[in-house]
Amino acid sequence: MNQTVFTHNGFPKIGIRPVIDGRRRGVRESLEVQTMNMAKSAAKLISENLRYPDGSKVECVIADTTIGGRFEAAMCAKKFKAENVGVSLSVTPCWCYGTETMDEDPSIPKAVWGFNGTERPGAVYLACMLAGYAQRGMPAYGIYGKEVQDAKDTSIPKDVEEKILRFAKAGLAVAMMKGKSYLSIGTSSMGIAGSFVNVDFFQDYLGIMCENMDECEILRRMEEGIYDKDEYAKALKWFKKNCREGKDYNPKAIQKTRESKDADWEFLVKMAMIGRDMMVGNPKLAEMGFREEAVGRNAIAGGFQGQRQWTDHWPNGDVLEAFANSSFDWNGKKMPQVLATENDSLNGVCMLLMWLLTNKASMFADVRTYWSNESVKRATGKPLKGIAKQGIIHLLNSGSCCLDAAGAMKEKGKSVFKNWWDVTEKDIDATMKATKWVPAGVEYFRGGGFSSSFLTPKGMPLTMTRISFVKGLGPVMQIAEGWSVELEKDQNEKLMLRTNPEWPCTWFTPRLTGKGAFKDVYSVMNAWSANHGAIAYGHIGADMITLASMLRIPVAMHNIPEEQIYRPHCWGLFGAGEDTIGADYRACSNFGPLYATNRK
Repeated sequence: MNQTVFTHNGFPKIGIRPVIDGRRRGVRESLEVQTMNMAKSAAKLISENLRYPDGSKVECVIADTTIGGRFEAAMCAKKFKAENVGVSLSVTPCWCYGTETMDEDPSIPKAVWGFNGTERPGAVYLACMLAGYAQRGMPAYGIYGKEVQDAKDTSIPKDVEEKILRFAKAGLAVAMMKGKSYLSIGTSSMGIAGSFVNVDFFQDYLGIMCENMDECEILRRMEEGIYDKDEYAKALKWFKKNCREGKDYNPKAIQKTRESKDADWEFLVKMAMIGRDMMVGNPKLAEMGFREEAVGRNAIAGGFQGQRQWTDHWPNGDVLEAFANSSFDWNGKKMPQVLATENDSLNGVCMLLMWLLTNKASMFADVRTYWSNESVKRATGKPLKGIAKQGIIHLLNSGSCCLDAAGAMKEKGKSVFKNWWDVTEKDIDATMKATKWVPAGVEYFRGGGFSSSFLTPKGMPLTMTRISFVKGLGPVMQIAEGWSVELEKDQNEKLMLRTNPEWPCTWFTPRLTGKGAFKDVYSVMNAWSANHGAIAYGHIGADMITLASMLRIPVAMHNIPEEQIYRPHCWGLFGAGEDTIGADYRACSNFGPLYATNRK
């Protein structure tokens, strides 16, 4: 596996805090085994179901003793700091001493599981602890099963499992971002708002520092030979074998020669390697004497400006971006590396959040066009079929869409995105056969290059998200769950010829609710806050809402069923019962960014 941002950082762990009634002489002693068993059950559940981005099991750390008061809470905190704990889960079957046993680190996501029993009800402590966290400005997630359990029952009910895992996934995403970097290769692109990187947003909300490197660094490394020559030879051979060129749609008068196209491929292979090395480093460079370049920029995500200053003269960044974001490259299967086209950092952040939640590659696309059934029938002579009849949104962009979106990887005959560690050589071969590399449109990209071209198959569950920044308000998220759909072949061809037929294409239709932005597909498109969207495989909107609340980013629109929404318990005190979206805004504004130095 290639070096990654986690190679030298390690992964944060989840700390389990078994909290107990501190009264000795019978009370505490009677609860020791039950309390510690709750902690062990929670740790087992998490480790068996969740994976880090490298495929290894998530590690949990349990306090050395049960926690009955401030001294043991302090000893637990000391252990957690030494063990790189980034998420805190307190568990208890009984009444305990609220603020005397609480986790006091304001930057660590925290939840409390209170056992629903009658002997010594954990719900009482749960309510006490959640009230304490709210009062002290540290929102916590409450976990309380719907059904009463017997004291000796060590099983975890399904509803409790769901909340523990949802909290743990989101909490780990928060913890894994902390202390990493976002690398801008270049600066702003074509006036796109998200490409003006907001340093305060990254630092205060995500715990990420921002790095900038000029695009000329790529040229310097090419000219000075600061890349692995052996890997380059291997990669170029692989590209020649596996990257099928598609039709050149450029007018013949401005098409590049065969010799120029071959030179572009050589340039693009080096560019892909160098972009990766700039983000996370490459130990081979140290062996070559380039120790500074070898360490990279500790970047968990990044963006490449491209247009226009680069692409007006040099080959475009599509090859660099597509392979960075995919779950494989010329070396075989690999961890996706988030790289946003046009340096749209806000879309890159959405891709990052979705990757950390799912361990799967995420897509980048223009939210291009809304097509009604009537418009499709007028343009193609045929109506849409199936669920597509409600209308479709065209997702299309030349750059950094992961190749996983070609849908050539299969499970039980269905197109899927896989965890990168499950990707096989057969998957890679099928994906490359489903993808063509079309010469870049030189009217857009004067320097040439190649763009990936594929059609996402129908039936894939997808979640589209976007973060936009509003002056005076801050970051705001939008979420739309839906599915990929297919058009008939001639319909697809006619609609694609109206735009950029050489680019990767996904036809998307959202799940409608009949109200608000989701009353119809047109309203979804009309309400979308920016020209780009980030798309994940799977319906992960509920996980995104939980994660957004941890980061104090309100969600402006979503189509997630109410029963799946899981936010900190105190959000209810902001009026969530009657106005969930408004309450989310008020709560996020009240508590402020997770890492801001001016927290209230």
